[in-house]
Amino acid sequence: MVDTLLIYNPAAGRVSVRPFIGGVIRALNDHGWRVEVAESLNGRHTTQLAHMAAQENFRAVFAIGGDGTAGQAAAGLIGSQTALGVLPAGTTNVWAQELGIHAFVWPHMRALSQNARLLAGSSPCPMDVGVCNGQPFLMWAGIGLDAMTVQKLTPRKRFEKYLSITQYAATTIWNATIWHGMNLHVTADDKHIEGHYLLAVATNIRHYAIAEISPAAYLDDGMMDLWLFSGSTLADAFRVMFDILGGQHILSNQARCVPFRQATIESETPFSLQMDGEAMLGTERIFIETLPQKLFILMPQAVRDRLFKPS
Repeated sequence: MVDTLLIYNPAAGRVSVRPFIGGVIRALNDHGWRVEVAESLNGRHTTQLAHMAAQENFRAVFAIGGDGTAGQAAAGLIGSQTALGVLPAGTTNVWAQELGIHAFVWPHMRALSQNARLLAGSSPCPMDVGVCNGQPFLMWAGIGLDAMTVQKLTPRKRFEKYLSITQYAATTIWNATIWHGMNLHVTADDKHIEGHYLLAVATNIRHYAIAEISPAAYLDDGMMDLWLFSGSTLADAFRVMFDILGGQHILSNQARCVPFRQATIESETPFSLQMDGEAMLGTERIFIETLPQKLFILMPQAVRDRLFKPS
C-alpha cells in the first residue's frame, strides 16, 4: 500500500529536479515509506494531486518545488490528516529559510534527498494556514508593490532565474517610479485603519523574501501579522526595502504591524495581489482569515521547538 505521494514541479528553480527524483524515493524508502510519484502540470494540478492523496488517506504528500508549489500543495490538504513535507527547490525558497534547511540549488545538490530523510523521520504537527478570498495560502498574501513585481516577473524561463535577486530588485524599483501607492481601508478584527500605503503583507511565518519580517511569529497561535508600509515615492520604496532587510521596520513609524484572525482590506482602485509568491488576479477588496491548526506539516523537532508556541 502506498504511504505518500511525491509531487514535483519540473519547472521549479534554476536546476531541473527530475534527475534527482530517484534519490528522494530511495531516501523515503529507507525510512519505510512507499512512494507514488506525480509530475505537476501547473499550480491547480498540484492542488488537485494533493487533494486526491488526502482523499485516499495517504500519510503524507512530499512537494518538490518553490514556495508557490508548497502553498499549492498545502491548499489541497487543509482539514485532512495527510501531512505536507516540503522539499524546497525553487528560486527564492523562503520556506527553506523559515526551517533553516538548505534548498536544492547548485551548492547543495544533495539537499533533496537529505531533506527527505530529515522529514521522513519526523512526526506531523498542526499549523495555521491562511485563506484570502477563498484561496488558501501557506506563508503570505501581499498587495501593492511586491505583488506588482511578482506579476511582472511571471512567468520566467529557467535561465532568467539565475538573475532572480537582481531582476526582482530592478523590477521593484521600476514599479516604484511609476506607481505611488494606494489608499487602503483596513478592518482587522476590531481595529479600523485607513492610510496610504506602498505595500501590505499578511504573513503566517517569520520570513519574507530574503529577510525576517515577523521575528516573533508562531505557526500555531491562530494569528497572523498584517504589515502596512506607508509611502508614495521611490525614496519611500527604498526606505521600506532597507528597513525590512535591516530589521528596522519593527521600530519604524512608517510601518505598522497588526495581529489578526480576520481582516478585510479595501481600496477605491484595483491593486495587485500575490500569494506565496504566485501572482493572482487584481482586485479592490480582499478578505483574509486564519484557519487555526488546519494543516499537518512535517518538520524537524528542533525547528518545531523554535516555530511553535511553547506548551
